[in-house]
Amino acid sequence: MENEINSNSSGWIFFVKVSFAVALLATGAGVVFSPTDLLVKGYMAVCALFLVSTTITLSKTLRDEHEGKRIYNRISDARAQQLLKEYTE
Repeated sequence: MENEINSNSSGWIFFVKVSFAVALLATGAGVVFSPTDLLVKGYMAVCALFLVSTTITLSKTLRDEHEGKRIYNRISDARAQQLLKEYTE
């Protein structure tokens, strides 16, 4: 039941994927069509790829940390409920 409340809609997932693709294509086009030397274009492309990579890593790390806290909180809540149940009996 909780997964249904916290899940994203298919429209939102589509929007996020399309936004990512458009941003990546726009950055690639900006690098390719910039009026600079090949060395500068290569540097800009490597920096853009590094930025994408670190963004994905950051978002995964933050999500994993959030999920870990949720599991810890569930365990704490279950322990507290068990103690209350034992106390009231």
